[in-house]
Amino acid sequence: MAKLNDIQLLRINYLRGPNIWTYRPVLEVWLDLGELEDHPSNTLPGFNDRLTAWLPALIEHHCGVGERGGFLQRLQEGTWCGHVLEHIVIELLNLAGMPTGFGQTRSTSQRGVYRMVFRARDESVARVALAQGHALIMAAINDEPFDVQAAVARVRTEVDDQYLGPSTACIVTAATDRGIPHIRLNDGNLVQLGYGASQRRIWTAETEFTSAIAEGIASDKDLTKGLLKSCGVPIPEGQVVNSPEEAWEAAQDVGLPVVVKPSDGNHGRGVTLDLRKKEDIEAAYHVAYPEGSDVMVERFIPGDEHRLLVVGGKVVAAARGEVVSITGNGRSTVKELIDTQLNSDPRRGYEEEYPLEIIDIKTNVTVQLELKRQELDADSVPAAGRNIVVQRNGNVAVDCTDDVHPEVAYIAALAAKVVGLDIAGIDMVALDISKPLLAQGGAIVEVNAGPGLLMHLKPAVGAPRPVGQAIAEHLFPSEDDSGQAGRIPLVGVAGTRGSSTIARVVAWLLHLSGHHTGLACREGLFLDRRCVESTDCAHWEAAHRLLMNKMVQAAVIESNARTILRDGLAYDRCQVGVVTDMDGVETLAEFDVHEQDQMTKVMRTQVDVVLAEGAAVLNAAIPQVADLAPLSDGAVVLYAQDATLPVIMEHRAKDNGRAVVVKNGRVVLATGSAEHVLGSLADLTFGRNAVAPDTDALLAAIGAAWALDIAPDLIGAGIKTFEPDLPAPAGLPS
Repeated sequence: MAKLNDIQLLRINYLRGPNIWTYRPVLEVWLDLGELEDHPSNTLPGFNDRLTAWLPALIEHHCGVGERGGFLQRLQEGTWCGHVLEHIVIELLNLAGMPTGFGQTRSTSQRGVYRMVFRARDESVARVALAQGHALIMAAINDEPFDVQAAVARVRTEVDDQYLGPSTACIVTAATDRGIPHIRLNDGNLVQLGYGASQRRIWTAETEFTSAIAEGIASDKDLTKGLLKSCGVPIPEGQVVNSPEEAWEAAQDVGLPVVVKPSDGNHGRGVTLDLRKKEDIEAAYHVAYPEGSDVMVERFIPGDEHRLLVVGGKVVAAARGEVVSITGNGRSTVKELIDTQLNSDPRRGYEEEYPLEIIDIKTNVTVQLELKRQELDADSVPAAGRNIVVQRNGNVAVDCTDDVHPEVAYIAALAAKVVGLDIAGIDMVALDISKPLLAQGGAIVEVNAGPGLLMHLKPAVGAPRPVGQAIAEHLFPSEDDSGQAGRIPLVGVAGTRGSSTIARVVAWLLHLSGHHTGLACREGLFLDRRCVESTDCAHWEAAHRLLMNKMVQAAVIESNARTILRDGLAYDRCQVGVVTDMDGVETLAEFDVHEQDQMTKVMRTQVDVVLAEGAAVLNAAIPQVADLAPLSDGAVVLYAQDATLPVIMEHRAKDNGRAVVVKNGRVVLATGSAEHVLGSLADLTFGRNAVAPDTDALLAAIGAAWALDIAPDLIGAGIKTFEPDLPAPAGLPS
């Protein structure tokens, strides 16, 4: 078969929020299959066999069949290459350590052109996976060689470079499981959990409650020891030294054996244990010196190294370290034995995801010193059966959380409190952590700010611990959570008919109810009555500016069909979602939206994100809008000028449905058969000039405010004090 031309990637668009496909960010790719439109998978010679040989885990893809092997069944029956590419990209992401379960491929109105989407936690990672998947599928189609492992490695490198580290990711995942939204604030691990004034910020295992003073104390090991000692926490006696000679003198004062370590290092770098000889102590000084500002000599505490994680004053996880050693065979060098007996362990790796590090004897001076103490080096060939210690510390990966004695937990929590850390990694040496610390002569040797969590998430031995959940609980206590952790009142207004006016009125009413309110709409970006930007701000970027602002206690965000199709919504869920109309289909041809019926799929996005405790506010006068009501997870408030519309009557009769209607020239708030007159339509005018508003926009704004539980009297008064003229743009106050 002649070589087939490449699938053309016509357009790639990152949808950053809830969209027409799903609630989460996706990469949307427009594909032109070209001549491959005439060649489904079962007509390409050897294609299916090559593909499944390269990616055997495709058997786990259920696809639309709904069971294991479902996608392979589709391959054998014949499916188009856009669909195949979707599953290839998903599998590459799975293999690279970023599990991805969602994907869809749909044809467009143009023959051979498809829209393919897949879940994309990070845009750059998704683009690399797409590029590698594209190359793989064309190689499989044209029977050309392809290095799958290299492709996976390329995607994995992008994951490591661009995505959140494992410690941060576990906290974000725990928050997401509780329905708490997040925003990544930089290219690293600075993440905002929650919106506006309800947000909390984390940076790996540091939070906004982690004080800079406490971090400074923790980084100064000598100062930390002094504070701990004053509070009765057991610590090893030690001294700061300034030369190898002073190190030996201090060791004699403290009493052999000793530990030599940097005064402000971390991750166990530069630490040498159980030193007894002058030459070893002086050599250890040179190992510790580059890793910190000073060098300390401490009394050696016999026992195992332990790391206890304290969160909010409680020990939530504990891990024990092990002395790492190799056994000689009389043939292999020390380096070869380390590679075969230690580095071959699948738990070891260079990336953050591995609980144990690769031991590189060429660069690890601590290992070199440890070997030298045993009169060995990398090229030595130990006798058969000889046991050689390689590392005495830094291999903390054996879970022992369930073994921690209450006194040990108390002392660890006390140490964190003395230093002032809300999250701390307490390094403790003890013979048996299940027994009281003081009785066995154990001690706390370090208190660490921003501790790594991987040893608790992926212990080499034992069960993983839910440390992410513990930190999320620390930031957002469950007892204070009424289902709204990290959330502020948020109103989304989607449509074109009076949508900016609706958004502005609702923002004004929220302001009057006592909230510092942010507003992003076509008429600008506002913080309360102050206009920050006077350009069209009904888009994703402006909305995100509001959600990142710690001063914002409530937000109103306008969107439309175009912004939903281009970017998705700027928020994951909202308390109130307003849909005014289904207009604008004639302007959306570039998104392959040509028919009025297609607008339902677009505008339903606003209703799909309404919280269970919230409400959708829908224009009942437009049947296509009213038909969105069953899609709301929350309540539904209909509005229309005609109170006799069948849809209004049916809604009120069913479960005491709510509606805002006009009756005899008066605006009525109806709940089932009960009615509350808000006021005369003629009296509900805007501002000092009594400007008559568009009636539909007025009813929508009233419906949204009512759904927010704003009192009817305040709604009526607020409408009369709302000034429709835009305030002049203002800079920050001087």
